[in-house]
Amino acid sequence: MQNKDTLFSTPLTNIGDFRFDQGVADVFSDMIQRSVPGYTNIIATIGELAKSYVTPGSRVYDLGCSLGAATLAARRNIDASEVEIVAIDNSEQMIERCQRNLGAYRSEIPVHIACEDIRQTEIKNASMVILNFTLQFLPPADRQALLNKIYSGMLPGGLLLLSEKVHFEDTQINELQIELHHNFKRAHGYSELEISQKRTALENVLRTDTLPEHIARLKEIGFKHASPWFQCFNFTSMVAIK
Repeated sequence: MQNKDTLFSTPLTNIGDFRFDQGVADVFSDMIQRSVPGYTNIIATIGELAKSYVTPGSRVYDLGCSLGAATLAARRNIDASEVEIVAIDNSEQMIERCQRNLGAYRSEIPVHIACEDIRQTEIKNASMVILNFTLQFLPPADRQALLNKIYSGMLPGGLLLLSEKVHFEDTQINELQIELHHNFKRAHGYSELEISQKRTALENVLRTDTLPEHIARLKEIGFKHASPWFQCFNFTSMVAIK
């Protein structure tokens, strides 16, 4: 049974930057389900895409793997032989729980789990790369270099799945999307205090791009095809094919 997220339920004197520490790891499953609209559908679709795009003898990278939900979805659906999955996260607490979660399910597909900065991860022979709500936590200046490295390490025809929270250039639309997202969180039991305090904690940590910025960057890097396949409020998921 997953622990309920109550991290921001009481008034905090000093709200520090959001961190993927032990407290977050303990409640992350509940937090993500109640905070990210469509998360379950995105994870399920990662599995479907893995079934279609992962090729024999290649690698799958889950960069920012957190508790391993995307890795598990991919591993359950891969039909190709001699495939290896590489799951990376820079939080030791997340990696520890990821190892436990993956260990609970038997599979012939090996998963190499490592605690490291994804900017330092070597990408090679990749038929699929997953960045599921990960890029948004990198400094904006570092995003292009990471995506360039991913592209260089991918096989022709390989697929990148990129999920992100985004903002909108139209101020009125942007505020509407934010309010719709807050309504989603209210409907899932978060109080006004929790919504406000978590937003403050994320201000300096999660810096969004617009959807057009994401697509333009992917095409500039060299991806032949790039498009959103999912959007709910200010959350979107894109695919890019080399």
